[in-house]
Amino acid sequence: MEKKLDFDRIERRAAARKKAFHGADYLFLAVWAVIVLFPFYWMLLTSLKSYSAYNAEYIPRFFTASPTLQNYFDAFSAVSLGRYFLNTILFTAVTTAMMMLVIIPAAFAFARLDFPGKQIAFTLFLSLMMIPNELVVITNFVTITNLHLRNTFTGLILPSVTSVFYIYLLKENFEQIPDELYKAARVDGTTDFQYLLQVMIPICKPTLTTITILKVIECWNSYVWPRLITDNPQYYLVSNGIQEIRENGFGRENIPAMMAAVVVISVPLIALFLIFHKKVMAGVSRGGLKG
Repeated sequence: MEKKLDFDRIERRAAARKKAFHGADYLFLAVWAVIVLFPFYWMLLTSLKSYSAYNAEYIPRFFTASPTLQNYFDAFSAVSLGRYFLNTILFTAVTTAMMMLVIIPAAFAFARLDFPGKQIAFTLFLSLMMIPNELVVITNFVTITNLHLRNTFTGLILPSVTSVFYIYLLKENFEQIPDELYKAARVDGTTDFQYLLQVMIPICKPTLTTITILKVIECWNSYVWPRLITDNPQYYLVSNGIQEIRENGFGRENIPAMMAAVVVISVPLIALFLIFHKKVMAGVSRGGLKG
């Protein structure tokens, strides 16, 4: 009887300890969520404050009693923000589509085809990831300038149509498909191209979806290259539009209107990630595992 009581007491202590650890975990996650989400809340809150109300706050307030949408109208009227949205959508769609056409055959070749110097070529290919982006930007700028492609969508798009990391990620995913499936398909008379389209792409759809979403986010947030290669507002992206608003729109002092423009630009990406975040996490973890 005493042993049973001791066992029950130990179980209760273990359960209490487990609840305490879980409580500490949830508390830590809650605090971390507040830290991460607070800048977004402050950005949205500031965008809803009038210019006069914002400047009258000697001590920042965490709420506003009289929200206004005037800042959003000002954001679209100060510069051609609508045009920049269309430019960004075109740039993102074309760049992502072209990149997929490049990386899928490249990953398939490294994963399934046998050719002389394959391992050496792949090692050298991976070594490109070690080159600083600044050097790549300089090289691309000189190349695009010599081709007279500055201030064109072609010059914007070409340097972004491939990615060493995405090829590596997709190659690892392709290699998870059993070799026996490939050999059986070859025996049935299936060509490599048919096997890629009918077998590998459907199986690896989660990873392809992840790469597509990540590339869309990368293109939407692109700033340095568009800023460097274009000085014509006709080809500006939304990232360049923010800078133009700051310099030539309503000035650096109108922080609420600036925050309204940032909210408008950020909402599509936030919505995209919230909708597909599970697929992004699943695709990344799937691409990193072998077996």
